[in-house]
Formats: sequence, structure tokens, C-alpha cells
Amino acid sequence: MKRWILFFLTNLLVTMTLLIIANVVMSYMGVSYGSNTGLFIMCFALGMGGAFVSLMLSRWMAIRTMGLQPAANGSAIVQKVHSMARKSGLTQPPEVYLYQSPEINAFATGPSRNKSLVAVSTGLLDSMNEDEVDGVLAHEVSHIANGDMVTMTLVQGIVNTFVMFFSYIVTQIVMNAMRGDDDDRRGGGFGNFFLYHIIHNVVYMALSFLSLPLVMYVSRWREYRADIGSAQLVGKAKMVAALEKLQQNYGQTERHEKSIEVMSISSRGSFTELFSSHPPLEKRISALRTARVP
Repeated sequence: MKRWILFFLTNLLVTMTLLIIANVVMSYMGVSYGSNTGLFIMCFALGMGGAFVSLMLSRWMAIRTMGLQPAANGSAIVQKVHSMARKSGLTQPPEVYLYQSPEINAFATGPSRNKSLVAVSTGLLDSMNEDEVDGVLAHEVSHIANGDMVTMTLVQGIVNTFVMFFSYIVTQIVMNAMRGDDDDRRGGGFGNFFLYHIIHNVVYMALSFLSLPLVMYVSRWREYRADIGSAQLVGKAKMVAALEKLQQNYGQTERHEKSIEVMSISSRGSFTELFSSHPPLEKRISALRTARVP
């Protein structure tokens, strides 16, 4: 989950920063939203803006926070990724990075299909055989070819919009209730301004958390699609073998740091699965085995 927690927090911080700046500027200039339509347009602009700024930062953040090192040009792993990229129809192959970690992990990220990267841990390369590695690499290339990073950004942007819009509505209801029936509608100065934004930020964060199941549902759907894409690129047997190897290492995978992951395991519980970015491995294996792969 750490990858999605990182993206979620980055998106939340960027969006809230834009929101605070917009509120301060509009308050200073004496500009109001005018109507719910104006409020919604503002929320849409800031919600999408926060999501796409996070997307633009994703590649840079991955390199800086994970200590990624570029794989040697001409190395076997680079050749494999570039070959898969061509087969999947990418005009610009992703850059390939390695990072030192005992975890069995790989991920793909980047702002677009033509500006992306695939990163693989040394733990994965040490633990998996060539066929299993092929399955993992093809899975990551499929994420890029499917445009999954942009898809998730659009979903997050739409969710941001409605979370922000309803957080304003709920905050106004709370503020009106706190005023009571004394009809004291006289501004309240800085104190009311400060209280309003505290309440709004709390409501915004609460609604953001409650919206996570929807975002995670889309993320889990992406994983099934990437599994099928991997099977199309290198064969179903290799992708199934990679998932089975992860399943064998379930205990180790649950204990690891889970940094920006795409191939990891989610919890098996039906409730906790709502907040998981990945389906349980047994479900992925079963779905892939029964899938009709062209």
C-alpha cells in the first residue's frame, strides 16, 4: 500500500496547498464563489490540478525516494523491457532502474506512456528465475502501455473534485449549526475564518479517506488488466509462475517495507480488501488461469 499512500498523501498535500492559496487569495480580493456552480468549477480545477501535479512529480519522487540507479545500457533486463515495450506498441521505451532491497518488488511510474520508468528490486532478481522475471517485467510494461498512471490520475482528480465540493457543503452546514438560532450572522472576523478552515480541512481529509475504496477498486481492476497484458506479451505460464512465486514468499512480502509497489500482495480480509490497491494473489492467479488470452 505504500505506493498508494505516498501518491494519496502527495495528492492530498498538493490539493490542499492549492486550495488554501485559492481561499486566501479570493478572501483577500473579496471574491466569492457566487453559487454552487462556481464552487464546483473551482473544486474541479483544484482537484484535477492536484492530481496532475502529483502525476508530474511521480517519476522524480520515485527516483529520489527509492534510491533508484539506472540499469546498464545493453544489459539483459534493459533489452527485455525494450523488447516488451515495442511489442506492446510503445513508441518510447521506459527507462529501466534497479534498487538495492531484499523485498521482492517492481513498479512502473511516470507522467505518460512516453516518459515512464520500470524499477526492479535486487531482491526480486535474486529470488525469481528468468521466466518469473519476464512475467513481472511484462506486467509493469503493460501498466505503462495501458496508460494506467493517467487513468488513476483522472480517477483521483474526479474524486478530489467531489470530495472538495462536498467538504465545503458539509463545513457550511456545520458552521450554520454552530451559530445556532441567535441570528448572529456578523462575520466573526479572523476567529471564524480560522475555525472555518480548520473544520473544512478536517472534513476534507475525512472524506478523502472515505473515498479510498473507490480509488482502490479502480486500482485492483488495473492489476487484473496488467496480468492479462503480461500473459499476452510473454505467455500466461510466466505470469502465473511469477504470481505463484510471490504467493510462496507471502510472509516475507507482508513484512517488507512495500515501497511504491505494483506486484505486491493485498490483505485477504473482505473489509481490508476495500482499501487495498491489489487483489489477493489467489484471486489474481485464479482469474488469470481462467482468462482467455489472445
